[in-house]
This record gives sequence, C-alpha cells and structure tokens, in this order.
Amino acid sequence: MDYNVNEWNHVFKLDPNKHLSDSSLKKVCESGTDAVIIGGTDGITYENVVALLMRVQAYEIPCVLEVSAIHAISPEFDGYFIPMVFNSKEKRFMLDVQHEAVKQFGDFIDWSDMLVEGYCVMNEQAKVFQATNCTLPDQEDVIAYARMAEHMFHLPIFYIEYSGRYGDVNLVRETAEQLHDTMLFYGGGIRSAAEAKQMKEHADVIVVGDILYENIQAALETVQACKE
Repeated sequence: MDYNVNEWNHVFKLDPNKHLSDSSLKKVCESGTDAVIIGGTDGITYENVVALLMRVQAYEIPCVLEVSAIHAISPEFDGYFIPMVFNSKEKRFMLDVQHEAVKQFGDFIDWSDMLVEGYCVMNEQAKVFQATNCTLPDQEDVIAYARMAEHMFHLPIFYIEYSGRYGDVNLVRETAEQLHDTMLFYGGGIRSAAEAKQMKEHADVIVVGDILYENIQAALETVQACKE
C-alpha cells in the first residue's frame, strides 16, 4: 500500500456503472483529492471496473476498489476496501460474503493492501440499503456500531453512508466523538463546498460521489473545502 489513509481528508467515489467523460475524469484526478475509490451497488462487472481503473491509472493518484462483487475484483488496484454492513439483517453481509472471497482468493491476497470498513447505511431509499437488507438505526444504534468497530473489531474505518441523501450532522458529530483510533468516513448527498466543509468538521474523510455526475464544478469545489 503506497498511500496512507490516515492522511486523507477527501476522496471521490466513481461508479463503474455510470459514465464520466474523459475531461471530467481528468479534473477529478487532478483536483487535489486524496484518492479515487471505485465502487457501486448495481451493474458492477469485471469489465466496467477494469475499464474505469485503466482510465484512472493514467494519473498519479491512489485508486482503491471498494469490493461489492467478487467477480469484479482486479489485482491492479492500489488497495481494497472490504465493507462489513453492520446494520444488515443478514449475517452474510457481515461475514459470509467476505468468507467466500477469502476462500477463493486467500492464497493471493496481499493483506497489507486491504482495509475493512464497518459500514452503517442510513438511507432507506438507497439501493445499497435494500440490496443488503438493512434496518434503519437510530443514533444510539450508530454510536454502538461505532464503538464495536473500534473496540471489538479494531477496524481502521467506520463509514456512515447516506448514499444520495445529505445526512444528520449531529449524528456524525456524536459518532466522531466516540472514535479515536478508527477513522470516520462520511458519504452521502454532498452537493456543495459548504456541505462538505460542514461534515468535514466532524468526519475524518469525506466521500463525494453522486454530484460528480450532476455538477462537476460543484464536486471539484468540495476538495478545497475539506482541506482548509
């Protein structure tokens, strides 16, 4: 792993199932963001993941795969984020799909390139909420999940994901106060520099995604807002 996630402030998440022009991708990769994460929920194939990776590799920026489909894993990424969906109703999204991946690829995994994320999905309308059969947690639940991530599982990342909707700043602040060694990632609904800055006051890393496909200039403005 030739990057240090502890030094990140801002990352862009690119969906392989969505189109981003070459000019927009160039702006993203040269924006000053700390990394590009490739990941999504539906329409994820080996072909579209690798095609997007090859485009990003033209630039000097870390590119990480957030693994959501075993068949779409490529060995060419700088790192791999492995989600464990804490608020899923199904054990398989906490343990079983990860177990199956290790059974298949365990002999080839460079464990130093892998970071596990404790995921908490907060938007009932989001595809990922429905795909992983989540239940909507309240603030006490989220704080408990965060404490589990840090003290029981010793995870490097706890990720609050609102997936398309701007989240509850108070919940993010309260969660951040519980974490000391585990980094807090926030993603969801950031569509302006002001929103990015507001969430960055509490979260360690801001993840910006959807706005890239709606207003590239607004997306780019979130980078500096997180680094001021």
